[in-house]
Amino acid sequence: MKYYLFYILVILYSFPNFGQDFQPPKSPSQELDRGGNLQNSSITDSLMSKFGNRSTKLNKNPDAKIQDYLIISRTNDTVAVDTSLTIEKYHKINFLRKDDFDLIPFSNTGVAYNTLSFYAINSINPKMGASNKYYSYDSVDDVVYYDLPTPFTELMYRSVFEQGQLLDAVYSVNTSRQFNFSISRKGLRSLGNYQNFISSSSNFKISTNYFSKNKKYRFRTHYTNQKLFSEQNGGINNSDILNFENGNSQFLDRGVFDPNFENAHNEFLGKRFYVDQSYVLIDKDSISDSSLELFSSIYLEEKKYKFQQSSSDEFFGDSFVLQEINDKILLNSLNLQAGLIYISDIFGKINLGLRYVSDKYSLENYQIDQYIDNTQSINSKTTFITAEYLKTFSKIELNAKTENFIFGDNKSNMFSSSIVLQLKNNNSFTANYKLFSSVPNYNFLLHRSNYENYNWNNQFDNTITNSISLGLKLNEIIDLDVDLISVKKHIQFEKIVNALADSSEFSILPVQNNGNLDILKLQFSRKINFGKFSIDSNLLFQKSLSDDIINLPQIVSRNTVYFSTDMFKKALFLQTGFGVKYFSKFYMNGYDPLLSELYIQNEKEIGEFPIIDFFINAKIQQTRLYFKFEHLNSSFTGYNYYSAPNYPYRDFSFRFGLVWNFFM
Repeated sequence: MKYYLFYILVILYSFPNFGQDFQPPKSPSQELDRGGNLQNSSITDSLMSKFGNRSTKLNKNPDAKIQDYLIISRTNDTVAVDTSLTIEKYHKINFLRKDDFDLIPFSNTGVAYNTLSFYAINSINPKMGASNKYYSYDSVDDVVYYDLPTPFTELMYRSVFEQGQLLDAVYSVNTSRQFNFSISRKGLRSLGNYQNFISSSSNFKISTNYFSKNKKYRFRTHYTNQKLFSEQNGGINNSDILNFENGNSQFLDRGVFDPNFENAHNEFLGKRFYVDQSYVLIDKDSISDSSLELFSSIYLEEKKYKFQQSSSDEFFGDSFVLQEINDKILLNSLNLQAGLIYISDIFGKINLGLRYVSDKYSLENYQIDQYIDNTQSINSKTTFITAEYLKTFSKIELNAKTENFIFGDNKSNMFSSSIVLQLKNNNSFTANYKLFSSVPNYNFLLHRSNYENYNWNNQFDNTITNSISLGLKLNEIIDLDVDLISVKKHIQFEKIVNALADSSEFSILPVQNNGNLDILKLQFSRKINFGKFSIDSNLLFQKSLSDDIINLPQIVSRNTVYFSTDMFKKALFLQTGFGVKYFSKFYMNGYDPLLSELYIQNEKEIGEFPIIDFFINAKIQQTRLYFKFEHLNSSFTGYNYYSAPNYPYRDFSFRFGLVWNFFM
């Protein structure tokens, strides 16, 4: 199976380019049919009538166009609302609303994720811990702001496993030309197919965006309240592994499996209040070709992670108290930043500022004070100097950014630079270099629990990460990304087996490696069109050049073959086809439900099982419908599929989803 799939991938990538039926997207001035769909155009929408730039009469603002509905990131990257149906959006119709190519979810939506790749550190702010919960947590950079000519609503629905549903709703309105208000909530509840594996989450956000009439003053703020809850069962018992892998008919009802425990859950909670503002001190005019802007931002964030169990269980080893387990870790953060932005036609954009960060990491654990010091905490107060430079020369864009410790406790530094070269026919070449010296996550340094094996107080050095990335985008041919990552003093959780006792006795502990960790990654992406048929391929080759530090699959691939067409006089646009995801066998990371962390294990290899899906996607005006027969091959290619050791992957299921936009 491994070599058969590999040969198929090689053949797909070797197709000659003249076999493609490439249709470039229409420009805004070209005629657009109502209800039409252009795969690569962000301005195509049923709001646009057959008369081109004129809007439909259903719109309250007759002059509004789809490109006027803007979504703005914290760093001011701006995109227009896009209601087209593309294969890229099909890959994002999931709980994360992101492409999960290099992730593999657990059997129930929103419980946990395992990784199929390695990414370099991209922040000098240490995490609290419970890193697996961060996949579902909206950070300060994940919140977006809107600028709209008419009220905008987006509803996203996705069916889950057994009882429950996933609903993500956004409503945004400009109460005036200068002021926008938006409110959103993503709610999930899913029972799951295994005992004690319920997931429930709520991501609530409110944001505002304001600018003065003279456009010199801008103000933005948001508030978030998030709760990520999931029951934990430790996976299926070792004694049931054979019953699962043999496909025993008595165990096809997954509820009959005995989990390792049935009395625990973990929960991640977070609240954040954020404000940023800027004022133009000197504006460009007929006399001056430069501008000067003052900016500042502040946010307060409170995070809490809890692991609770009604009574201790030998799965985690011995406990100090043979009763309720109630482990908590908390992180309160204050982040202040201020600076100046100078923009010149000659010199480019220069950003200089200061950033102050205050963190308080603490622990609250039930009834362990008499056994171990439970009052310890980590207090960190640090001031950084920040700088950024951006300049565009004809078809070359240069960007450099740095953030350096001045004084305080977090002695971290970072530097990143990039160059983007625009080639002919919308092709481009990108080169990036990043250097991070980062302090460890707080739970690597200090952790307390009622379970004896989960107590440590470490003194780890900074992790030094160098990474070089090269990207080549050639339309009609291929997208190629090459990453070389080098990490010194890498820290991770590892499974440590007690060699002096029974092999079933082990601990999950943070370990800092003294050697270098070097990783090479090559990723190929290609889309081939044959009339109404298309092949969308993504192939990742990766290799750890350092033995016995981390485990990675050498091959991760996803290939989607689909058919696209307009139907019913272009009232409906249809996409249907098959998707196949595959990764080579490797020692996949284990999952620890007490820490909500992944750890390195070298006992069970997992992989070489294809995940085949059949889907039907459709677009009717501003509504996209998604029908998916997920993992339809589960019953005939072998029951050897896992998301982590002892955690089976999803069985065959039918999933339904939709995304519905309103512009009224």
